[in-house]
Amino acid sequence: MLGSYSRGFWLMCLSSFLFFLSFNLLLPELPQHLADLGGGEYKGFIIALFTLTAAISRPFSGKLADTVGRIPVMVFGSLVCFVCGFFYPWALTVSGFLLLRLLHGFSTGFKPTATAAFVADIVPAEKRGEAMGLLGVTGSLGMAAGPALGSWVAETFSLNAMFYLSSAAALLSVLVQGTLTETLPRRQRRKFSFSLLKLKLDEILEPRVLHPALVTLLCLFPYGAVLTVIPDQSRLLGLAGPTKGLFYICYTVASLLVRLVLGKASDKHGRVPVLRWSAGVLALGLAVLVWSPSVPVFLLGALIFGLGTGLNSPTLYAWTIDLSDPTRRGRGVATMYIALEVGIGLGAVLAGWIFDNQPSRLPWVHALSLASVLAAIGYLLLVVRPTPALPGSDDLAAAAMAVAAPEEVV
Repeated sequence: MLGSYSRGFWLMCLSSFLFFLSFNLLLPELPQHLADLGGGEYKGFIIALFTLTAAISRPFSGKLADTVGRIPVMVFGSLVCFVCGFFYPWALTVSGFLLLRLLHGFSTGFKPTATAAFVADIVPAEKRGEAMGLLGVTGSLGMAAGPALGSWVAETFSLNAMFYLSSAAALLSVLVQGTLTETLPRRQRRKFSFSLLKLKLDEILEPRVLHPALVTLLCLFPYGAVLTVIPDQSRLLGLAGPTKGLFYICYTVASLLVRLVLGKASDKHGRVPVLRWSAGVLALGLAVLVWSPSVPVFLLGALIFGLGTGLNSPTLYAWTIDLSDPTRRGRGVATMYIALEVGIGLGAVLAGWIFDNQPSRLPWVHALSLASVLAAIGYLLLVVRPTPALPGSDDLAAAAMAVAAPEEVV
């Protein structure tokens, strides 16, 4: 399996690892850092502001990826990560910190959109689910290593050292991207001009992918909530110092394993059936987190939640690409990412508002996330009709858009 992919694919995986490592280094330490600055009541905005600019920038990144090229868009996103990581030590006020989080969101608004389009360009349709799973594995490795490494660096050296390490990882990601060959066909390429930033309505949202977009929003809502409250929940359960990132490690290890073992599941059994099962696993993990009185139960919830995410995310990517017009693939992926950012941002804001630094409210945060995933399961069961057609065929695009009732999208 590993030898059947090109050098460009594996370099993209390395770039993805470094990019996700960069901004995940910061996650466990940012809530306490903001509290130390005097902004403890704004913890929900750590994720929400980040995802706000990511969502706003998706339509632009999608259009630019389809016109200027995949690689320039990726480089811009990674450079934003590099610059923001460098300036965190200088953001010594609550407003300055929150402004930097707002700007940092442009990184994920650009880089992952172009990455998914690049991989879709170089991977055959029948291997799309597996390829997205492998790409997710490398990204998840960065997400797993980031929190543990960030906490260790902050404890051993300093918080500023952690910020500078984040910046260095983003710069390495840029250097790897510089070795890649552009995959956007020459006939589609245009020189960048500010006129390309003018968007028509159909350039903001791609109608063909609204099914996966809605499911993405509902299934990623819990992720924003979890990112917001897990650092505090870990601390309340006695996880501190190097063990502060244990939840993220368990979550990511489970996500990696399921991607490696079941990466081709949606290629064989169809996107919608796999999404139904993966959402069910997500719901089970959240149900465990609702009731997690001890560290073992807490980490069990992380493992189950990671299993569901590892099966859910690559399937959503593959389903989105299946439905996208090849000439508008960047915009199709961008639409799914807009939904992702909206889901994560809403989850973060509502989690911060419900939690409000009161430990007794933590179960309500996870219960709301559970309700969101149950809504996704209902939509997949009652509205979306699964199709056995092979990915990449014209029939697949038509059949995957069919719905049972009522009449009628990553």
